[in-house]
Amino acid sequence: MAGKLIAENRRARYDYFLEQSFEAGLVLTGSEVKSLRNGRANIAESYAAVEGDEIMLVNADIPPYAQAGPHFNHEPRRPRKLLLKRKEIDRLIGAVQREGRTLIPTKLFWSDKGLAKLEVAVATGKKAHDKREATAERDWQRDKARLMREKG
Repeated sequence: MAGKLIAENRRARYDYFLEQSFEAGLVLTGSEVKSLRNGRANIAESYAAVEGDEIMLVNADIPPYAQAGPHFNHEPRRPRKLLLKRKEIDRLIGAVQREGRTLIPTKLFWSDKGLAKLEVAVATGKKAHDKREATAERDWQRDKARLMREKG
């Protein structure tokens, strides 16, 4: 991933075990692109869903562009189609339907060519004990690093 970050889903690593990630394009309208150029987007509460033989980004918030006016603006939380290769779509549909996985957007960014891209990860939900275990491990690593700095 090389390019400017627009939005990031930082809770994804806390709430899910992220397995494999894919880079997908987005079908956007002009006012959505302008709003993204301003750096305004929120993908924290969004997810990707399978609809027929397509994958859609659901509940991603791209606020209306102020200069577009009421007739040319977009719906902020409308479903947006993800652009992937057919083999990737089939692999993701299989993971969701057969294996019970979830598709979680992790990053929204600009590609080198100036196109809006979305990083989607295949994920499995964490239970409460998994989250506590991850927090304890992170705290231990922090304490260990502090002790190493103090001693040597």
